[in-house]
Amino acid sequence: MTLDQAPATDARGPFALSLQGAAKTFGPVIALADGTVQLAAGEIHALVGENGAGKSTLVKILAGLYHPDAGEFLVDGEAVAFRSVADSKAAGISVIYQEPTLFPDLTVAENIFIGRQPKGRAGLISRTAMRRQARELFATLGVPIDPDRVAEGLSIADQQIIEIAKAISLDARVLIMDEPTAALSGIEVERLFAVARSLRDRGAAILFISHRFDEVFALCDRITVMRDGRYIATHETSGATVEQIVREMVGRDIATLFPKEDADIGDVVLSVVGLGRAGVFSDIDFDVRSGEIVALSGLVGAGRTEVARAVFGIDAYDRGTVTLLGSRLKPRDPQAAINAGIGFVPEDRRKQGLVMDLTVARNTALTLRNSLARFGIISGAREREASEKWSNLLQVKAGYQDLPVSTLSGGNQQKVVLAKWLATEPKLLIVDEPTRGIDVGTKSAVHKLLSDLAGRGIAILMISSELPEVLGMADRVLVMHEGRITARLDRADATPEAVMHAATASMEGAL
Repeated sequence: MTLDQAPATDARGPFALSLQGAAKTFGPVIALADGTVQLAAGEIHALVGENGAGKSTLVKILAGLYHPDAGEFLVDGEAVAFRSVADSKAAGISVIYQEPTLFPDLTVAENIFIGRQPKGRAGLISRTAMRRQARELFATLGVPIDPDRVAEGLSIADQQIIEIAKAISLDARVLIMDEPTAALSGIEVERLFAVARSLRDRGAAILFISHRFDEVFALCDRITVMRDGRYIATHETSGATVEQIVREMVGRDIATLFPKEDADIGDVVLSVVGLGRAGVFSDIDFDVRSGEIVALSGLVGAGRTEVARAVFGIDAYDRGTVTLLGSRLKPRDPQAAINAGIGFVPEDRRKQGLVMDLTVARNTALTLRNSLARFGIISGAREREASEKWSNLLQVKAGYQDLPVSTLSGGNQQKVVLAKWLATEPKLLIVDEPTRGIDVGTKSAVHKLLSDLAGRGIAILMISSELPEVLGMADRVLVMHEGRITARLDRADATPEAVMHAATASMEGAL
């Protein structure tokens, strides 16, 4: 289905929401050139595309944050022109963001009904009615959440369910879920999917935005693809393939996602012997050589990140040794690890890898502060000069040096974290979930970078929960289960079956 062929209605009548040919520019920047998406009542519809494809701009138009410069926008077959978020909500549209913004000091019920609390006699707020209605909403969703609990400390998953309950209380008929599963565990994802399917079965139209193809194909009825700010195609999920969707998103085949080149593997750079921490991991032994990519694989909770943090000196360990280029590293001393030549790209780039309010240049130069300082002062010009070298290497978009890193896409933020550590010219680079939450095109760029770094002799320890990434990029795979290494697999022997058997401790004799 192309744009010219996109119908105005589906078989059941007008679409619950139809946006066709939408355009939005900001000065000379074209954020959206040809945005189209059409949602039917009673369907879950995926919107996919690389970072920069125009998805966020399209969502902001639907949410009333932006007014399109051109295009046709219909809700239930009637033309609309939103001038505010309130207009969008009044039309029955609600957005569930990746990171909800509840008021932490208010209760769950107060967050749901804030600004429109039910009133009792004498016009006073009826907390009894508010709690009752909140319980009814959660019963409808099939999720037991206490309406009287204070929001602070709730998991991201529970916060998202509260946002969905709030949307239902506002009679929302169109729900937009923007990367809702990025911070959720497997069990939490399944609960969210059950809620989404329940809403669909009751007639809601759901727009689901995700970079995870397994989720898209498991949950969604149709898929709309965008590229470079333009609508490309819409497919029935049952008739589409991952290879087809990737090709439409990035204009190339899926085989290019893992551009791993053979590298000359040299001497041991990192040696870990007998590393253990009570109740977390034990008997961890492995080496990483120059030019080699070693992947730590396993299920969530297997202890992979904990091992990486201990190697870098963030967390303590009870026994064992960590040696870099023949010199034993002092435990619990990240600065010593940095000085020795280790770089660490953490799993959570926003909270652990970046200072979100600082500029791209300043974030990139954070690891170079001592070398850039003159008489204790660092000039902005020196920061930008140091940053540009690495930003250009990683193809962070030009003109971003003086922008807060919070304004960048997830893919560009990840590139800035990588640039920050590459600027130290590390001998060993530890990367924890290097492509989590970024689009397929940027994933390919990160994979190409890791391959190039290995080709330059850098040793790489990669933690990844994505099995295709592990199999596509690693020279060797170390599989962990419950804090232990249960398999050591060369690239030729690392099959999906072998990795998953070891990750669930069902492989014997693999060591």
